[in-house]
Amino acid sequence: GWNGDNSIKGRSHSFNIRSSTSMLIVSSILLTSFFTPSISFAGFLSSFSALHHRATFQIPRMTSSLSAVAQRAREQGLFRSTPLIRSIPLSQLANKNIYLKLDALQESGSFKDRGMAHLCANLLEQGVKRLVSSSGGNAGLAVATIGKKLGMEVSVIVPQTTKPIVIEKLKSLGADVTIHGENWNAADKLARQRTESDGASAYISPYDNPLLWTGHSSFIDELVEEIPKEEGNVGAVVVSVGGGGLICGVLEGLERQGLSKTTVIASETDGADSFGQAWKAGSLVTLPAITSVATSLGALEVTPFAIERAQKHQSTGGAVESAVCTDAEAVNACVQFAQDHRLLVEPACGAALAVVYSERLREKYLSNIEGPIIIEVCGGSGVNIDLMMQWKTDFL
Repeated sequence: GWNGDNSIKGRSHSFNIRSSTSMLIVSSILLTSFFTPSISFAGFLSSFSALHHRATFQIPRMTSSLSAVAQRAREQGLFRSTPLIRSIPLSQLANKNIYLKLDALQESGSFKDRGMAHLCANLLEQGVKRLVSSSGGNAGLAVATIGKKLGMEVSVIVPQTTKPIVIEKLKSLGADVTIHGENWNAADKLARQRTESDGASAYISPYDNPLLWTGHSSFIDELVEEIPKEEGNVGAVVVSVGGGGLICGVLEGLERQGLSKTTVIASETDGADSFGQAWKAGSLVTLPAITSVATSLGALEVTPFAIERAQKHQSTGGAVESAVCTDAEAVNACVQFAQDHRLLVEPACGAALAVVYSERLREKYLSNIEGPIIIEVCGGSGVNIDLMMQWKTDFL
């Protein structure tokens, strides 16, 4: 019954930029004291003033030209239109205009809200009452967040490797949590089994569903509205890749918006690079295990549609590059990003940021890009100051 946009009608909702700014201010207070514990209050005010001038905020312009994709889910308030900012620190570092799409400010903490909003709203219209997810990370949190708004029951089966911080958040959202199996694949198998004989339940893949991809593609629609017109065509979009849902959505959005020449840089960490290995081999590759700190990228095999869509993008004149960073590069990007923009993100998001922060990757992938470069700050809820400090100790 999918017709591209069977989402829920409801009250109008738009992202409150004042709320976003308040979140940034609070983050500034916490992170400034975290990285520079001796700073005075006057010093903090000076630091925040500098931050204010180092990032130019673009409020999303929800005009009639914005694509209607997932529009009803947007109006229902199931996901947010997030700010696009031009990063002065990263632009100076790369000597190019670098923009950040702040999907870390979605309600669940990651870009996953976009796809889950579109998918779950469609399922509710089809009569589904219960959602069963196998994600021990950001997808599960997005399902729990969206499902609660829609009044749907949510069950999440997570592997034993799931961070306690995520389990606590899932339970706080009212989700029924089952811990099962040594890895995501085992948890996913149980999730699928639980929905086989229950017509009122639906299995929710973390990344492998066309409705998810269409929801994620709304990021590109917003980008087209938000980017200053004087910038011209988008030169590149940098995205982290796990199972491939986000890159599928990005490629779908680029095609819909006529941005066939844009370069897409798919970034992963070594040890979680299922897309990179498949892209290099020209066919799917199954990793023996996830050995990276970026566990949110932990799909042993990328969806085949990610490879197909990437190949199609190249065939129409675009380019797709696979960038693989080390865990140290991803963690360093997270730390530097917190210092530059006062936001905490997971190493999975750090993989995309590392394309700019790492001199090695910056020279390899960005030196020949013409036009503005967009980094999808996909976020992640599996992070706090204690975890960031531990990663910094372990890898830097």
